Amino acid sequence: MANITAWHVFPERAAVHGPFPEMDSRLRAALEQRGVRQLYSHQAEAIGAVERGENVAVVTPTASGKTLCYNVPVLNRILHEPEARALYLFPTKALSQDQMTEVHDLIGTAGVDIRTFTYDGDTPGEVRRKVREAGHIVVTNPDMLHSGILPHHTKWVSLFENLRYVVIDEIHTYRGVFGSHVTNVLRRLRRVCDFYGSKPQFICCSATIANPRELAEKLLEMPVTLVHRNGAPAGEKHFIIYNPPVVNRELGIRRSAVLEARRIAGQFLSAGVQTIVFSRSRLTT
Repeated sequence: MANITAWHVFPERAAVHGPFPEMDSRLRAALEQRGVRQLYSHQAEAIGAVERGENVAVVTPTASGKTLCYNVPVLNRILHEPEARALYLFPTKALSQDQMTEVHDLIGTAGVDIRTFTYDGDTPGEVRRKVREAGHIVVTNPDMLHSGILPHHTKWVSLFENLRYVVIDEIHTYRGVFGSHVTNVLRRLRRVCDFYGSKPQFICCSATIANPRELAEKLLEMPVTLVHRNGAPAGEKHFIIYNPPVVNRELGIRRSAVLEARRIAGQFLSAGVQTIVFSRSRLTT
């Protein structure tokens, strides 16, 4: 306890729910089968804004259910309008695969014919034509959009003519020079869509940041509706700041934070406490 410099307790928070929007009965049944019988307030707010034709930025903590904020309106639109298309942009392949699994599972539970494909550097050549012509939802990344899709837009006519939604996840990663590049890529995307007569809505998701609306509007160069009041429940949290012990009082040297973190994590694991340790680099791990 001597090395703990601060200890703050965040109380438990109950869930706040919102109304279920009108949707296809198969999608509603699939959600209920997967345990979603009520929407959190931020999910209902985001889905409602999308249905009103607004561009949306959802900014709530991790594991608050942001995925449903875009999967529900996208899938519902495709079920009512089979020619509709959606483009999902994720910053990493790992995240793309995670979200592909999520949407595939929901589609499978609903038992509907909505075709979802990943399009990146690992996509085999024989699959790419199928993605271009038959994909209701195309999951890719900004780099592939820049180099593999937009320059070849004449091969993607069915996508661009019918593009209804562009989902951009983890927008907090698109900052600085990289963010400027992505803004230009999205500007090109809108020009291509305009050429083919479509005006897609943008649905953005982000971790909690200080200026989410400003970032989203600079990235998209258009007005955005911000959804940031989290309705998901949360258990009690203890936020503890720990200072490693002094090993040399004369020089004021403390024990390595990495070694101390390893020791504490080992104690948690030995006690059966689920533990995640974050590191600045893979070498540290």
